[in-house]
Amino acid sequence: MMNREDQLRQLRDRTNPWDIVVIGGGATGVGIAMDAASRGLDVLLLEQSDFGKGTSSRSTKLVHGGVRYLRQGNITLVRDALRERSLLKTNAPHLVHDLAFLIPCRNLWQRFFYGVGLKIYDLLAAGNNFATTRRISKLESIQQIPTLKPEIVSGGVVYHDGQFDDTRLLINMVQTAHEQGGCVLNYVCVDAISKDASGAINGVRATDQESDETFDISARAVVNAAGPFCDAVRQMDDPKCEPMLSASQGVHIVLPRKLFPGNTAIMVPKTPDGRVLFVIPWHDHAIVGTTDTPIDEVSLEPSAQTEEIQFLLSTAAKYLVTPPQKEDILSVFVGIRPLVKGDKSARTASLSRDHVIRVSESGLVTITGGKWTTVRKMAEDCVDRVVKEASLHAKLCCTRSQRIHGYVESDFDGAPRSFYGTDLALIQQLESETPDFAKPLHSDLTITAAEVIWVVRHEMARTVEDVLARRTRALFLNARAALAIAPNVVELMAAELGRDETWCEQQREAFRKVAQFYLPQSIG
Repeated sequence: MMNREDQLRQLRDRTNPWDIVVIGGGATGVGIAMDAASRGLDVLLLEQSDFGKGTSSRSTKLVHGGVRYLRQGNITLVRDALRERSLLKTNAPHLVHDLAFLIPCRNLWQRFFYGVGLKIYDLLAAGNNFATTRRISKLESIQQIPTLKPEIVSGGVVYHDGQFDDTRLLINMVQTAHEQGGCVLNYVCVDAISKDASGAINGVRATDQESDETFDISARAVVNAAGPFCDAVRQMDDPKCEPMLSASQGVHIVLPRKLFPGNTAIMVPKTPDGRVLFVIPWHDHAIVGTTDTPIDEVSLEPSAQTEEIQFLLSTAAKYLVTPPQKEDILSVFVGIRPLVKGDKSARTASLSRDHVIRVSESGLVTITGGKWTTVRKMAEDCVDRVVKEASLHAKLCCTRSQRIHGYVESDFDGAPRSFYGTDLALIQQLESETPDFAKPLHSDLTITAAEVIWVVRHEMARTVEDVLARRTRALFLNARAALAIAPNVVELMAAELGRDETWCEQQREAFRKVAQFYLPQSIG
């Protein structure tokens, strides 16, 4: 099982250079670490905060080809994403599943237009393991989504894409990288990049955020997979480098399931800001998202703007019988997209979602762009490039058939906590040994004490936020409920980690502060 002290000990004891040091513990960095470790390379991954703290925990929870990219004519991106969508469902069936999406249509022309376009989508996905597109009547549209306004629909088009829990998949990928021999560390910040006499990169200097211990780490190659922060890492290598990114943020709101029952999502193909909008069932709640707002600076905890929240509420209100109100919002979460500059457009919705790999004169390999669905392919391309650039000896990529930690033989069935996969039986064993650990900590959430103990012992959760935001999804689903159980979580963690009352108070206060970003009443 994965243990942070063991990982630190491995780093301290290392005398030979690592083959690859990966900077960034989001989806891209973790995917690279998993790919490299599975090829027999010695890989070290360093994340300044927690795995998935940034963009990778704040997605729309979709594994998809990207219908909008098809409309833009980016056939290559859509085809690759659809192929990767199928591989993810095959390799992580406990986390990735088929989800039906309804496009409400006002007339026969829309049904024809979207029906034809999505048949092309199906053709690009030929041979995969998802259901295909069909046109449906007004009556069936309302049967699929009971809270859909009858007056705005004359029929619809139903297509299929994938849904997942982003950070549950990420943590399982971290565990897979670890099982393949990789060394993975959260809360270790890279402070500087080191170079030899000729100016070639030969390692990094990093600091453990918990103990302030510093490490001078030798490496044959360094990969910058820092997502929205990749330009800051590039400036460590070359202070004069031109920025690669034009960042935007996307806001999502979470609503009670009663406002959106059923198991079919809504996809609105065109909104005023140029993006599609989704209303999606997820973990017995409903997610509405997403906006697209350019930002000047990136941060680990971005804030939603009042206008973005109102945009989501007003757009959803056009389609739902009961218009959602601000008072209905259970949580708000914001993700930053690292979009690669590729044209002169000021609208971030038109910037490239393709991934880009660049190698600096000193040898720093930077990968950015892309999307969650294509992470495996991004990692394969990046490791191929690193192996070539650094003349490393590695096996061929095998992640197309790499089962992700937690893999189960059967498909996702939607049962409570099935997203733990094979680990669920071990969590249930903890609950059977101590029945009090099986009780939900809050009536509006499924999280139990056993889950808290499990993720601290085996998933490197170090803070209350790690537990409530990313190992479980409590903060994303219901911010007020997460705040209510935070003191209980602190006590459980302190017992596991051997922390004192000072640490407990620091954790309580830190979580109160971070939860403010997710509370709707703190916005506007």
